[in-house]
Amino acid sequence: MQRFDASPWATSLKVVSTLGTLVIAGAGVALLRSVPRETRVPFAETFGTLLSAVPLLVLFGALLFVVKGYELEAGVLRVRRLLWSTPVPLDGLERAWHDPSAMRRSIRLFGNGGLYSITGLFRNPALGRYRAFVTDPARAVVLRFPARVVVLSPASPDAFVAHLRTLVPGLGDGPPALA
Repeated sequence: MQRFDASPWATSLKVVSTLGTLVIAGAGVALLRSVPRETRVPFAETFGTLLSAVPLLVLFGALLFVVKGYELEAGVLRVRRLLWSTPVPLDGLERAWHDPSAMRRSIRLFGNGGLYSITGLFRNPALGRYRAFVTDPARAVVLRFPARVVVLSPASPDAFVAHLRTLVPGLGDGPPALA
């Protein structure tokens, strides 16, 4: 098994994560401060206190999905998260290449667009629909399968692709030619 660290966070990811954390934590504090105290309304204080915990749960949830690195072994790529790994089977992998512009003009369909990582389902004109596990879009590595596309951002994209080529003989390089 070969391990690859995730790329260092891009400046945009640092800014979004910092501002997002401040705004969401601020919302939690504001909610907590607005909870009515010592009222005659049953459960008002309890409900308000529980509601004020929701922003902190959002932050904690996003933190759990942070991308720490990648592990390559025969037949599977594992995306290391904070407490677990997400397996990505390599069966049928056709092409792999480093593309700093892979995520340009992307629309998030589902997932996290920048709070501690860029993960989830995205779509753009160049790749179509794809799944991302990214911390720096400029270091994006695209994995193209027959029916899906995965985008990663290892700290050393070229070393990652080179090692992938040792695991998958005949792996194509670069995006498929347009017909």
